[in-house]
Formats: sequence, C-alpha cells, structure tokens
Amino acid sequence: MKLEKPNFAAPVDAEKRKAIPPVICYPPETLEQPDLAALVTLRAGANKTAEAIAAPRDAACIDVPAGAFVRVLSVDGPQVGDLNMWNKHDLTERFYSGKTRALHGTHLSTGGRMWSSFPNMRPMATIVDDTLDWYGFDAFGGSVHDVIGTRCDPYTGRLLSGDDYHYCCHSNLTRALAGHCDLPLREAEMLVHDVLNVFMCTGFTRDTGQYFMKASPVRPGDYLEFYAEIDLIVGLSACPGGDCSSEHSSDVAACYPLVMEVYDPGEAARAAHVQPERSAYDRTHGAG
Repeated sequence: MKLEKPNFAAPVDAEKRKAIPPVICYPPETLEQPDLAALVTLRAGANKTAEAIAAPRDAACIDVPAGAFVRVLSVDGPQVGDLNMWNKHDLTERFYSGKTRALHGTHLSTGGRMWSSFPNMRPMATIVDDTLDWYGFDAFGGSVHDVIGTRCDPYTGRLLSGDDYHYCCHSNLTRALAGHCDLPLREAEMLVHDVLNVFMCTGFTRDTGQYFMKASPVRPGDYLEFYAEIDLIVGLSACPGGDCSSEHSSDVAACYPLVMEVYDPGEAARAAHVQPERSAYDRTHGAG
C-alpha cells in the first residue's frame, strides 16, 4: 500500500511522467485461440458422468479426463469457491494463477484459459460458459472469477488474528487432495496453490490499490464451465466466507455447498482431442 503522504516532493515533470500511456506486458494476440463454437457443439452431445459436492467450509476433488467438461454449479444460496487444478498424472504441474492473470487479465470468463506452472506452461482448461458474464466490471472496479486473490489460509489468519482457523480454503483443499490421492497431509499441502476464485466479486480500491471483496452476484443455478485440455484433478473449496460480503474465514457467515459436474462427450470425441504440448523452451537458461 502506498503512503498516504509521500516523503519526497514531486519533480517538476511529475505530471508528464504520470501521463505516459501504459503498455500491455504480455499481449495475447499471438496465442492460439480456442474454437469456442466447436466446443459448444461438442458440449451439446455430452452426458453427465460424475459429480462431487464441496460441502460448506469444506472441499472436494474430482477427476476430469482430457476432452471432457466440468461445471462448477451454485446450489441452495450465494457461495464463492476456491478452485485448484492439477495434472492427474503429475501433481507438480498445476494451475498458475499469476501467469494466467498476466495473459488474460485479473478476472476470467468465457474464452479464457487456465495455464499450468513452469516448466510446462500450457493450457490446462478453457472456460466455455459463464452465466455471470453479464456482470462485467462494476462502478467500484469489481468483477467475478478473479485470479488476483490467493486463498484464505491459516497462516495469514494466525498472523493477523493470533488464532488458528482450520476450515479456510487452503486447509480445505489440502484435506481434499490428501484424501483424493491418498497422500500424507503435509505432502498434499505443498501441492495446494493459488486459485481461481470462482463466483467471488473482487477488485482493487482506486485510492489505495488494496484488494477488496464484495457480495457475490451468484445465485443458485449459476455456473462456470471448463473444457479439460489435459487429464485433470479439479479441487474446489466452498469458502467459509459464504458470498464474501463481510469476511472470508468465518464460522458465522451463511455458507452453501458447491457442486462439480463432469460431462463426457464420449470416448471417440475425447480420443480426437489433441492435448496441448508442454513449453518448447530448452531450459538451459543461458548456461549451456
């Protein structure tokens, strides 16, 4: 956070320096664009084959084969979720929220892709449908489905409050991954990482640049749907903040379950899917 009153006087050309227009750091025009029309057609012929429920203040994991779809569905009441993705066959390849943000912006919607960590850096999933795409950005600069927040966790909670809270999204996802993959809890924790905040409405304050949240516009029946580019494990925590209108680690906020549904277009369609290649960078880093 910037100082309210700076320690140093502005130079005479301060306004000129501030007026320099910005440059997009990672222009995405050279990226291969998903064929959304083809994916919509494919989705129309898919059948529901699996379901997992993230109970309030808890998390669940589900396997999604490459070439299938997974829907995150709001049920019962307004609820946000923290979503992780891993390569089913190599858990060290996982969703990279920071690079996804750099390529697609602070909030994701239809057509956005979720990219994996180095050294792989390839699309793990493509967003194909978003019932909250009407929201756009509000007057406060808020929007939904962000990749700017990390996840509520017991370490920051301990730092700020001095208390231990075990049902935050980091801990929920740790328990869920450990159970799903039969891993020791501490090993699973090292694989949990920054998330896509599904349905969460967030932004940055314009005066101080602080990360804010506000009541989510999500309602029962709303969903965000992805196409799996590789074989995935998808983890989802139903945040203890409920709709995050007041706080995000709470035993008193109204919380509701979230549902993950897998839709399979069939073995032939999945076999025809071409999985994205891992990054072709040679990994010599200038040393060889």
